[in-house]
Amino acid sequence: MTERKPPGAPFESWVEKEIRDAQRRGDFDRLPGAGKPLPDDTTYDELWWVKGKTAREGLSVLPPTLALRKEAEDSLAAAYAAPSEERVRRIIGEVNAKILDMMLKPPPGPPLGLKRYDVEDVVREWRDRRGTTAP
Repeated sequence: MTERKPPGAPFESWVEKEIRDAQRRGDFDRLPGAGKPLPDDTTYDELWWVKGKTAREGLSVLPPTLALRKEAEDSLAAAYAAPSEERVRRIIGEVNAKILDMMLKPPPGPPLGLKRYDVEDVVREWRDRRGTTAP
């Protein structure tokens, strides 16, 4: 719609005419969500588009401390599933370095609430889970 409302024309009738013209041209055909009901959410949220975008893109936005907590849990699980002791030590060493870094310079957001893993304890637990002994 590039035209301006003609002077003297009632606003409502001009808008209705523009809509009818657009329908005739097919401007509303094949729009995303066509034929689907409108979302049932009646509450107003200023960031509705941001939340929709992150949901569509599969993104997650967490404060750095919470993201590190999740990464630490995932790293511990990965260490327990690792095929070799060397890999366990590398995984735990990497996450411990990140935890130490965050402990030394507190980030914004909630407190970290984590301490570094004891590599020997994790290796011992890894061995117990696999039923192996020290080399």
